[in-house]
Amino acid sequence: MLTEGLSFTAFVVSLASTAAIHFGDMPDPVSGEQGEPNLQGAAQMIEILSLLEQKTKGNLTAEERQVLEQVLYELRLRFVQVTSGAKRIVEP
Repeated sequence: MLTEGLSFTAFVVSLASTAAIHFGDMPDPVSGEQGEPNLQGAAQMIEILSLLEQKTKGNLTAEERQVLEQVLYELRLRFVQVTSGAKRIVEP
């Protein structure tokens, strides 16, 4: 049983990790295997985070807002890299 609640930042990072798995940048946590990229799944995670940003505007701490903005920036950049066939500049 969890004694602490899930923080907003941890929730955002969890969604970002799911996107990274969809991009094929991280192994699946269940199987441990690197999966094939699923750009539709990655795009959906970006859309969910974008919706979250819109719906929480004005209700986040500065740190929460910064984390969400940074995660969205990095995921959008990664999506452009993947769809344009560019190589990653920085490996995780």
